[in-house]
This record gives sequence, structure tokens and C-alpha cells, in this order.
Amino acid sequence: MSALAGKTAENLSKIRKTKPLIHNITNFVVMNFTANALLACGASPVMAHADNEVEEMVEHAGALVLNIGTLSDAWVSSMIKAGRKASELGKPIILDPVGAGATNLRTNAAKAILAQTWVSVIRGNASEILSLAGQHSAAKGVDAADSLADAALAAGALARELGTTLAITGEVDLVTDGRRTLTIEGGHALMPYVTGTGCAATALVGAFHAVDKDPVSAAATALAFLGVAGETAGAKSSGPGSFMIHLLDALYSLSPDEAEARSRIRQS
Repeated sequence: MSALAGKTAENLSKIRKTKPLIHNITNFVVMNFTANALLACGASPVMAHADNEVEEMVEHAGALVLNIGTLSDAWVSSMIKAGRKASELGKPIILDPVGAGATNLRTNAAKAILAQTWVSVIRGNASEILSLAGQHSAAKGVDAADSLADAALAAGALARELGTTLAITGEVDLVTDGRRTLTIEGGHALMPYVTGTGCAATALVGAFHAVDKDPVSAAATALAFLGVAGETAGAKSSGPGSFMIHLLDALYSLSPDEAEARSRIRQS
């Protein structure tokens, strides 16, 4: 059993003990589900995107999660304003570049956030990561059309260039800061059929990063925890509807000991 499996249990215990506030500026499609995922794991979510309150809210938060899934110019402005405040306060920022590569608005918004704030972790699929690396991606709307292998080589260089940690999710997840690279196994085939599972992964990285200052460890342990929860939910589900409910139940009921025993994090 790896030391990082033990770290998964440690981080989960800290979340449930301290209930960190996670400030989300996220998209309309997933607000309810990601809030419930954070509540289920033990964190305290807040969804606040108004320009005249985001700086104040960040002051109370343990981490800031920025998700560009349903963008407008006003939301981009709020994200950058909140991100600058979080950067000033030294609080973790997790960016989910939903659909980057699909349209100029999304790609440019993600790049503007990265240029004007200090993002600790970028959590995206392979196509989104390739677009941020300036490479052609085969993004299909907000869905990935590239493989993890396509993005893996670009990821290390991009992480070093941006001074950040990348968490690329797919059938196998990869986390790298350009020096350390980890792979995480887990999850279930029904996960892509429930909208918001990727966005929930980003929010959970925020919760784990709120209690773990190491972005590589925080991202890897969050994804390992979600992977175990996905496996647990999938074993009880007959389709996407029941899977969504069982996933929330698993995020709530999984013990730190079980998370440690079942986490599969490997050094690459």
C-alpha cells in the first residue's frame, strides 16, 4: 500500500473534521451536483459569482474553484477578480477549463485566468489540456476526443511552463507538476453518462487542496477518493440515474480506512 493511499485517508479525515469552505464560481449545469458532492465528502460549498462579493467570499474560503462551463464576459471578470484575491492571500485556485479548445471564448478565458492569477491545479480532460498547451485538440463541445496518451507528453512541459499542477482525467487519471507524475486508477464506466462528474472531481480537488498544501498530493488523493466512490456506486447501479445517487452516497459513506485500502495511486 503506497504512502499516498495513506494520504488519501488523512486528507479525507481532515476534510470531515474541519469542513473547509470551498468557493465555487462554476457553471449553471453542475451547481447543484457539485455542491452536493462537496457536502457528501464533508466540505462546505458556496456558489458565489457576483462581482461585488467574490473578493469578500474568497477571504473566508479554503480554496477557490473556477469552472468555465457556462461562460459570460461578466463571469470571466468575476473569476479573474476572485483569482487575484486568492493569489494575494495565498489560497489554492483550481481551474476547470471546460470545453477549452472548442471555442475561442473558452480557450481565451482559460488563458486569461492563467495569465492573471496563480492557479495551483488545472483539472481537465485530455483535449482541454492540449488546447492550453497550444496544440491542436479534437475537442467535441465539452467532451474529450483525445486520449490521455495524447496529452501526457505535453502535460509535463505545460506544467513546468505554467508553474502549476495538471490533473488529467479519463479512464486512468494522470497528475503531474512537470517533476513528479502520478497515475490514478479507479472510477466506473457510468461516470461519463452523468453530467458534472468531471466538475465534481475539480471541486473535490479544491476540498483536498484546502487541507493539503501539496498540489500533486491533493489532486491525486482527491481523484483516488472519487475513483473508489465511483467503483462503489457502479456496483450498485443499473444506469446513470441510480449511479448519480449512489455516487453521492458513496462520497458520504466511504471511510478513510476504506479509501486508503482501495486507492490505487502509482508513481510514473
